[in-house]
Amino acid sequence: MRRLLLGALAATLISGAALAQDARSAITDTIQSQIDAFLADDFETAFSFASPNIKRIFGDSDRFGTMVRQGYPMVWRPAEVRYLELEQMGAFQLQKVLVTDADGVPHLLEYQMIDTSDGWQINGVRILEAPQIGA
Repeated sequence: MRRLLLGALAATLISGAALAQDARSAITDTIQSQIDAFLADDFETAFSFASPNIKRIFGDSDRFGTMVRQGYPMVWRPAEVRYLELEQMGAFQLQKVLVTDADGVPHLLEYQMIDTSDGWQINGVRILEAPQIGA
């Protein structure tokens, strides 16, 4: 009986880890797809990765594109993107992303992700304190 319970527990843990990895992969794919759309100046496609709340706030892809170009130029034209830790916060997943802009300046961002019937969507991006480089 003990072996059966330990086996079931191990299977549950492995299954949970696989689901977490699947979610992480889907989340980073969503963020990267939006960044790729920004790089192509395809704001219509970039807007499609936004959550319903973000779509309501901005109304259309043109206004959304203007906000990104003005408020998040490092996301619009990144030189490098690195995905860091993923953390669950209530109903949201928070994906930290280190974006280096065209001038070589690093920016730490936190993407708030929600799981919708259309897959993972971006519900907001917060600029965190810039990482310290050097001594």
